[in-house]
Amino acid sequence: MAYDQIQHVFVLMLENRSFDHLLGYSGLAGTDAATGLPASIDGLTGTEQNMVDGVAYPVTEPADYTLSVDPSHEFPDVLCQLAGAGAVYPPGGSYPAIDNSGYAVSYADACIKARQPIAPGEILKCYSASQLPVLTALATEFAVCDNWHAALPGPTWPNRMFVHAASSAGLDHSPSAAEIALWESVSGFSFPNGDIFDRIAARNGMRWRAYAGDLFPMISALKGITLGDVRQYDHFASDLEGPFPYNYVFIEPSYNLLRDYKGSTSQHPLDDVRLGEGLIKSTYEAIRNSSLWQNSLLIVTWDEHGGFYDHAIPPSAVAPGDTQPSTGYNKYGFTFEQYGPRVPGIVVSPWIPRQTIDHRLYDHSSVPATLEALFGLAPMTARDAAANHLLPLLSLAEARQDAPRTLPDPFAGPEAPMLAPATPLAESYAAATPPSRPNDSINDGNLPVILQAAMRQDFELSPATSRAAIIAKVAALKTRADAATYLAEVAAKRRASTAHPLS
Repeated sequence: MAYDQIQHVFVLMLENRSFDHLLGYSGLAGTDAATGLPASIDGLTGTEQNMVDGVAYPVTEPADYTLSVDPSHEFPDVLCQLAGAGAVYPPGGSYPAIDNSGYAVSYADACIKARQPIAPGEILKCYSASQLPVLTALATEFAVCDNWHAALPGPTWPNRMFVHAASSAGLDHSPSAAEIALWESVSGFSFPNGDIFDRIAARNGMRWRAYAGDLFPMISALKGITLGDVRQYDHFASDLEGPFPYNYVFIEPSYNLLRDYKGSTSQHPLDDVRLGEGLIKSTYEAIRNSSLWQNSLLIVTWDEHGGFYDHAIPPSAVAPGDTQPSTGYNKYGFTFEQYGPRVPGIVVSPWIPRQTIDHRLYDHSSVPATLEALFGLAPMTARDAAANHLLPLLSLAEARQDAPRTLPDPFAGPEAPMLAPATPLAESYAAATPPSRPNDSINDGNLPVILQAAMRQDFELSPATSRAAIIAKVAALKTRADAATYLAEVAAKRRASTAHPLS
């Protein structure tokens, strides 16, 4: 079997983009992965629309490379997007009927809150294939999964947790700074059945590593992840040129969150999507041109839809079964029996035929399910036990020799960004660099998660006796300016550390 050849699995997870938003107008076609018959992706017809105050807003192309207002995507926002304005989720109950009618209403509300001109139709704009040449080429050359869903209809952090643990331990919202301080004062955020890193570390002869474009990647917020487990992405390509003992590699983009993601590679809507195209290109080319290529599998996906329109109806899901609604980290009484909207899933290996179209159901738990099937690991929850894994895509009897060594460059228009952030990573958390919106609340999307990542690094860089003081310091932070000051302090400790330098 082809997957007997796979020794290295790489996962690159980007931010906040739906399937239709990135690929709905791509026109990708090829061969059905399951049947072998001709197939096309489940994309857009151009007739899809949302209504706001009696005005129809249709899907259109092209899409803007950046947005001035971040689409809302917390649990109540996604509820509106999927089930319409006024929809109610009964704690512990069934998710209401989904018709995808509320995306434009939700974005109009976000514009009002941001005190920006109301532009409901912006959220239904979708990219043309020519706008995203890197993603389009990769999907054409290998396999595109058009039925890959976010693990839950909610925000970034609990969705990312499903990649690591097939569970969010009941978390159904973006945590506040007070919550993360409370968690750390007890024992740190952890999963009832552990995570995939625990499983790999416990298996003799297996190793894992994370690469990050940010000084405080979200993965560092997880209990048990140390500074030695995460290496800066700048070293990724060169590391692949030497001995590489890692069976599993998780890659995080840069965020530059305190400056509203400007110059980051995450593909967050507030920054140019082409920077993320550059990250996809560099990751693929580093693996493709290394000696590991023939024994590698690369998965590229997005943590959640970010509030962008997608026409597909998310199906019901298997609950992980490791927690109960309305306990622990659960805010909305969510049962985890409903998937979120679709996100793209691109699966890359020389053992995958060109132009493969996969309509089978996946979610983020398919990542640990794939690792479990490949390496003989036990499932962590009922979700990954039930999830489809990706190994059937590796269907060739011999590895392809025609896979491109390079991908196209990101689209270069008159306002094309640099492919590297303007501010080097080591300087992005300097004390002299002010945040955007300094007086806004610290409870701003992913910022508390970044603070938790920094806090756990701070524990490692400081005497054990400082732990309580560090938690108290973080608990006292109120504004984005406060957060910037603290992150700069931890960055300074990293600069001074000989064991964990920034380079």
